Amino acid sequence: MLEQYMYKGNKKLRYGYTTGSCAAAAAAAATRMLLSGKRVEEISLLTPKGIWLLLKIEQICIEKNWVRCAVKKDAGDDADITDGIFIYATVKKQECPSEKKCDILIDGGEGVGRVTKPGLTQKIGEAAINPIPRKMIYDNVHREAENFCYAGILTVVISVPEGREIAKKTFNPRLGIEGGISILGTSGIVEPMSETALIDTIHAEIQMKAAQGEKDLILTPGNYGSDFIKQSLHIDLEHCIKCSNFIGDTIDMAYEFQLKSLLLIGHIGKLVKLGAGIMNTHSRWADARMEVLSSCFLLAGGSAEQAREILNCITTEEAIDRMEQYQKREATMEQLMRKIEFHLKRRAYDGLEIGAIIFSNQHGVLGMTTNAGRLKERLEKKSN
Repeated sequence: MLEQYMYKGNKKLRYGYTTGSCAAAAAAAATRMLLSGKRVEEISLLTPKGIWLLLKIEQICIEKNWVRCAVKKDAGDDADITDGIFIYATVKKQECPSEKKCDILIDGGEGVGRVTKPGLTQKIGEAAINPIPRKMIYDNVHREAENFCYAGILTVVISVPEGREIAKKTFNPRLGIEGGISILGTSGIVEPMSETALIDTIHAEIQMKAAQGEKDLILTPGNYGSDFIKQSLHIDLEHCIKCSNFIGDTIDMAYEFQLKSLLLIGHIGKLVKLGAGIMNTHSRWADARMEVLSSCFLLAGGSAEQAREILNCITTEEAIDRMEQYQKREATMEQLMRKIEFHLKRRAYDGLEIGAIIFSNQHGVLGMTTNAGRLKERLEKKSN
């Protein structure tokens, strides 16, 4: 167990370590046992973050020319579906006396996904072992080989017996990774409630779409949006990216990969915050829902007393009902969409056409930016 902590929201939270760290440690331990003939019960590993780990080695199997062992994944206080699973490494040697240095071949076995679509950091057909974990595995195995003056070929196969089932609960199928999980971790350390992993997943998905020639995409925060897109707008979800709360970051990624257009579709409870330029819509960063709606209501000609009622509403649906009551819903939404369009265009820079459609569960489409209709038609044609 990694006894390092951080504080977030006045809570003491424990760090964990990534599948990449587990794979590298298991591979190093298997190599040491293979070349020394002695059991290794624990091994130290320096992560890219600069934190040393002392990891327990389990499930050891030693044969003449190969060794297999595992490290148990510990996600700390992060909500990670890979927590507690075993990451295995099997290292096999092939003597090559004429070689002056060790050659290390790394591949994925059972439960490690295979790349089936272009656009990821691995080529089609390769195991989904990301570049930094792959380098960690290589560096640690190479160090062990040097310590024992081994010159020959070492094959390292990383496997995760539970990986195929776990992968069904991840983004991997959407990313074109089939048959298992990815071996991940840019720092080697899992930060509690880390947002990095989700942002990295969004980045990888946009990168893949761009590599496949997609230039026009839909952006939605979550399931409300994707359900509305499919059921009400009848647009193929193949063109859709889920961005969670990271709207600003995802717009930046779309610009990075030189997309042509981005159409943001979401529930008013989330997207109303864009009217204040709030690009991370998680409630812990900012709210301002009623402040935005009441100011738009005033701009639409509502009275101060009526705006005060909207300001005191608990939900956006309740606020919309108030606007309906005062016959100001349409005018208020026009003001809101002007504000949203301004902030989206400012974030998107030149070269990326961007628009937005806002809906509610009760009222359907509430508002659209000036170019949203054109972007919607373009995506409808692709879906058909």
